[in-house]
Amino acid sequence: MKKVQDKNVQLTTGRALIYGLGICGLQFFMGYVNGFQTQFYRDMYSGLDANILYVVAFVVLVAKLLSCFADPLIGSLIDRSHFKGGKVRPWIGIGTLPIALFTTLLFIYIPFDRLGGATGKWLMYAYIALTTVCWNIAFSLADIPGQGMLPLLSTESHERNKAAGITNTLKSIAGSIPGVFVTFIMLILSAVTHKNTEDIGYVRAYYLITALVFFVLGAGLYSLNYFVTKERVKSYSHHTVTAKEMFVELKRNKLMRLLFISGLIGFTRGIMGTIVVQTGAVLIGKVYVPVLSKLLAGGEPMDPASNATWLAGISSAVTSMLSFVTVPFVNKRLGERKTFIVYSLYGFLVALTCTIFYFCLPAGSPMRSGMPALIMVWVMNFFIGYMYGTHGYLPMVMTADIIDYQEWKTGERREGVDYAILSMSTKISTALAVGFGILMVAISGYVVGAPITPKMQNIMFTASVTLPGVGCLLAMIPILWYKIDDATKEKMHSELAVMRAARDAEVQAEQDAEAAVSTESAE
Repeated sequence: MKKVQDKNVQLTTGRALIYGLGICGLQFFMGYVNGFQTQFYRDMYSGLDANILYVVAFVVLVAKLLSCFADPLIGSLIDRSHFKGGKVRPWIGIGTLPIALFTTLLFIYIPFDRLGGATGKWLMYAYIALTTVCWNIAFSLADIPGQGMLPLLSTESHERNKAAGITNTLKSIAGSIPGVFVTFIMLILSAVTHKNTEDIGYVRAYYLITALVFFVLGAGLYSLNYFVTKERVKSYSHHTVTAKEMFVELKRNKLMRLLFISGLIGFTRGIMGTIVVQTGAVLIGKVYVPVLSKLLAGGEPMDPASNATWLAGISSAVTSMLSFVTVPFVNKRLGERKTFIVYSLYGFLVALTCTIFYFCLPAGSPMRSGMPALIMVWVMNFFIGYMYGTHGYLPMVMTADIIDYQEWKTGERREGVDYAILSMSTKISTALAVGFGILMVAISGYVVGAPITPKMQNIMFTASVTLPGVGCLLAMIPILWYKIDDATKEKMHSELAVMRAARDAEVQAEQDAEAAVSTESAE
């Protein structure tokens, strides 16, 4: 009996793990760019423009929003494609190299200051805007087919949910890896060159070397979904995805509209990931950590702004990973809508509690700097990390179910347009989070080497903890109307199996008829 069941499994745990590793590779690029792009510009070009953070906030926001116009084109190309290798799998092969190349390009220093003050400054911002637009287009070219492959991995929702759960767990790990890699590359580079960590040539080198490391790791892992992962569901969609088509889809597809709105109004959930380096520098500062300082900093204090960018978020990374592991089990019991609501309310209440506690700390409190501050941040992040468990997992699962739901109701699958909508929602919310996060850093007055004040700390705490909690609460509101429950799924998948069998038989009959005509013509 067990062997019969195994034969019916379309997506094994091993295959789901490979798919998750592929998406993990893509997350390396996202994590490195979101976490270090702003820091790179500040370190490299602040001498050319002292107000670079304000300008970069605006430039990055506009550049990311402009790149959204490429999503309909990419979705259209996917939906209209007819490759022998599958509907979306070939696009993963196409999108792997561009995202790796543009990620590396973002971290190559160009001496704009040699061109003169005003000229160099304007060329610098034009270059930042152009490369940011290109990077986001390249990310969509990789991300849309990567996510679009999920509903094609299996006809069984529980198998897709398993893949999404594994993927989300690996994504949480991948999100923490860039900071750790930066630290180890700095240590290796320092040992080899014997240069001070504040030497500008040394700083340029570790940014570029880290980007090259992720070029190899990210591209290698993501290409697994091209070389190994197979599509199990046949898709006959051939829609032209235009901006108008996406608007029409949002208008007629209520469920996709709810996800889209949820992502937009909850954009502040993503702020923490974009300012984690600056947050650690302001809330903790340099700190001597027993054992770690000896192992990783030569006995010197560890600096969350340079040689220990991962330090502040280490406990959050652990609980985020635990959250991603447990969310699928909670989801299996409660369903997507209730799980989303539970985690959203939890995130808001935890963030609110932490905010009240931090704001009540007096200016001279030991918890505002050094080891006590690090311990406090670790404890807070341990609880805060759980609120991020649903962000990547549930939208992927819900979109896959929505695609099946639309096929059930209309007979049409729209992987390209629906995942283009999800990608656009993610991209717009990320753009807003990055722009708003950088703006909050600028408003706080944080500059490397400047005195840290309680006002500066309160502003950064608001940006990194309070606003993400509010974003969780706002993102929950549209999901209150999401209606695909277990009973609906059971009926939907049962009837879809009959519909797909009939459609496959019809397509096969047409192909047989065409083959017969060709044979008669040849004779």
